[in-house]
Amino acid sequence: MRYMLMICGDEADHEKGPEEMRNDPERFSWFEEMDRRGVLRGGNRLRPPSDATTVRVRGEEVLLSDGPFAESREQMGGYDLIECENLDGPSRSPPGTR
Repeated sequence: MRYMLMICGDEADHEKGPEEMRNDPERFSWFEEMDRRGVLRGGNRLRPPSDATTVRVRGEEVLLSDGPFAESREQMGGYDLIECENLDGPSRSPPGTR
């Protein structure tokens, strides 16, 4: 089964470059482990919240507004796709929780 994992963090995470993110052992070790197990199928970083647009459809009307207006301090910064039998193994230590 394939799972899409949302990678969340605060807005400061968007200011880090790819090399800086790779050098963060707390986050990168999880991705290395998923790759070692052969379950990592893809993923990508998202644009920062300041570039976001929210799209809402109400009947025939499409409404566009600036930004993600989540009731949270965390922002979705990216996603990863994994393929495994169940989430028992990969979910034991997701990024940022070690």
